[in-house]
Amino acid sequence: MLTYLKLAMAKPIKLALLLMSVLLMEIPTIAADNTTKATPKVTPKVTPKVDQRAADQYRQQGLSYRQQQRFDEAIAALEKSVSLDPNNLDGRIILGWTQHLAKQPEAAALSLWEAAYRSPTATPVFNAIGIVYLVRGDLPQSVLLHSWAAMLKPDNEIAYYNLSLAYQRLQQYDLAIAYASQAMQLEPNNPHPFIAKAIAQWSSGDRSSAKQTWQQAISIDGRYNNAEFLNFLNEAGFSTDQIQIAKQMVLSGNGL
Repeated sequence: MLTYLKLAMAKPIKLALLLMSVLLMEIPTIAADNTTKATPKVTPKVTPKVDQRAADQYRQQGLSYRQQQRFDEAIAALEKSVSLDPNNLDGRIILGWTQHLAKQPEAAALSLWEAAYRSPTATPVFNAIGIVYLVRGDLPQSVLLHSWAAMLKPDNEIAYYNLSLAYQRLQQYDLAIAYASQAMQLEPNNPHPFIAKAIAQWSSGDRSSAKQTWQQAISIDGRYNNAEFLNFLNEAGFSTDQIQIAKQMVLSGNGL
């Protein structure tokens, strides 16, 4: 775990080279379940019959099921779509993200790594995998993946925002604050980076700055001044502990 953290804190040019080499070497290891550390089984590949039209129909059907939160049916339709058009990157990303929403992190990671095999420089793939690892608590891996995504796309507000959340949980508060600030600049109308920065500042002991940042967040969306509404932050990648810190700020009067 320390290896990933050290890599993520390296200088940008060196980081890019190291990340590419590590990603190419360790994709199966990172994607595997942490308990078993098993490398996913590789089955002989059979060239499928590509049917892009049918694949698109199944993809749209899967998205419709997902919108209704019928995740089992959505995943089945999306898997069929991928089998009919295996080189469609968006199809694999949609499948992996749907598995993530269905709280199937291992399946989501494997689906997204299949996309990464095909396109190791596709920013959306690494944004998505990084979130999967962030939510399931694999923080050094999430830092590595989001750092790579930020290198691929320097104005990647998703990567900076999630790096802030990960570094706060790793108690690297200066980095958490710095990355949240970058996300705020890129997405000034989104309250989530402001909330992430306020939580990092609060955690670092800088309560005065945290209050000011929190005021900025609620000026964008006043609903976040309601402690109960903060429960929805889990859908934005915040951990239970981070949500409790946000509630503490509101209940102590810092959001008023």
